[in-house]
Amino acid sequence: MKRTGRRYRSGRAAESYDVIVIGSGIGGLCNAALLAKLGKRVCVLEQHYTAGGFTHTYENSGYEWDVGVHYIGDVHKPHSPLRRIFDVITDGQLQWAPMDECYDRIIVDGRRYDFRVGRENFKAMLKERFPEEAQAIDDYVRLVDRCSGSMRSFFMGQAVPPAAGRVHRMLRRFLVPREATMTVRAVLEELTDNQELIGVLCGQWGDYGMVPEQATFLMHASVAKHYFGGGNYPVGGSWKIAEHIIPVIQAAGGEVFTYAKVEEIVVEQGVATGVRLAGGDVLKAAQIVSGVGARLTYGQLLPQDQRRKHGYEQKLETVKASGSSLCLFMGFKGSAEELKLPKTNLWIYPSPHHEQNVAAFQNDPDAPFPLLYVSFPSAKDPEWEQHYPGKSTVQVITMAPYEWFADWSGTTWKKRGEDYEAFKERFAQRMIAALYEQMPQLEAALDFYELATPLSTQWFHLYDRGEIYGLDHDPGRFDQSWLHPQSPVKNLYLTGQDVVTAGVGGALVGGMLTTGAMVGVREFGKVQKMLKEWQPPQAEQAPSPA
Repeated sequence: MKRTGRRYRSGRAAESYDVIVIGSGIGGLCNAALLAKLGKRVCVLEQHYTAGGFTHTYENSGYEWDVGVHYIGDVHKPHSPLRRIFDVITDGQLQWAPMDECYDRIIVDGRRYDFRVGRENFKAMLKERFPEEAQAIDDYVRLVDRCSGSMRSFFMGQAVPPAAGRVHRMLRRFLVPREATMTVRAVLEELTDNQELIGVLCGQWGDYGMVPEQATFLMHASVAKHYFGGGNYPVGGSWKIAEHIIPVIQAAGGEVFTYAKVEEIVVEQGVATGVRLAGGDVLKAAQIVSGVGARLTYGQLLPQDQRRKHGYEQKLETVKASGSSLCLFMGFKGSAEELKLPKTNLWIYPSPHHEQNVAAFQNDPDAPFPLLYVSFPSAKDPEWEQHYPGKSTVQVITMAPYEWFADWSGTTWKKRGEDYEAFKERFAQRMIAALYEQMPQLEAALDFYELATPLSTQWFHLYDRGEIYGLDHDPGRFDQSWLHPQSPVKNLYLTGQDVVTAGVGGALVGGMLTTGAMVGVREFGKVQKMLKEWQPPQAEQAPSPA
């Protein structure tokens, strides 16, 4: 079994560290690795049996699946910001493999729209299908580029002290396009009234978990632009991300511990000084970083007197948890080549009216799935066949309300009873049938399947509503000045998705911005220099013959 990190036991950790990071998601690992590069001794604490957060992999019955890293954009470009960050925090050890030229296939009531690599290919496909909307399509791509290009200005306030951040937030409307803070639907309906085109343009809404009527256009634009150059997958599987980051942390004297559940952040005289673990151990550090989200950090881990003092009970009412999901893990006999599996993601919708589709499903679990995302991880990984010859994996994911599973909340994983298993099986069989509609050749090769519900996310990641994208990305969320890396509790910081935006890229950038907020301008300048001047290690050459 692929497990990263070192199992925690009393006495294994040092008495104190420069920094303790709660949670080993990509935001926390990025922050820890960058601090390690600056010479800090960092202890990362993860309650799961393996490190990595949503970048870890799940194994069962001789198969392996990613749980959150289905594809990443921009990392194929050596000088892109995301690639530079990944290279620095892994010492260049993490490698990427490109997906097919068609990285996303949007299927709306049986009609297929292939998103292909490159803006011109993207526009050409849409113009061929919607010739009367050529101007709207050109305007849309320009607007996506303009809004996503303003993200640096939009989030500049996250790398400066909170007071300066509040001033920046007041001035932000002069720095970014007005469309950035509008909803996706409001922006697109200014461009066109063609609902099929709007539905197709929003065909990746599952990447941030909100329908067009609710999501902020800045979030949508960042995702759309992120994939214009295609999708990529970590060579060897997503668990390689944590595996290559952890040695960087350890090289500076730090460690990444698993089975290390934090029960409380220790605050003494208004200063965060350490953490208390589930077993009672207290670990100390000069700075504490939480990478487990604003709701868990400020709603549970922070002592109650500090929550009241800083008004977090009221602040948390201004934001809400993102959506939860059902994820069907499937294993098949046969290689990707034999089963004709693509490296293309499928996005399947019953109609282009995403809001109505979701509302119907929430009102009736037997209604058509409002979204089905299909991923082929074994086909995407060029090393898969070396480790799992003659086998393949598929994942089918949809959004589902946490409330449907709330009656089983608090029960133990794998021990939730027959009613729960029967309820799951209803969804699993429908998701399997939907996959076979697209790929009938798989039916005879099915070897294993298991459905994960929001309770799985709750159990392994401690998100109380099984959310997968931290906080929802509606326009109001981006007006919350308290969602800043630096908290009002001295020496306590926040990182991950809730600092910037959803997804691996958003959490990764969140880790970098938190580092900047912690170390100040001069030290952060060293980080920026590392990113700018990064060069891959030179391969050792054999000596020339005499």
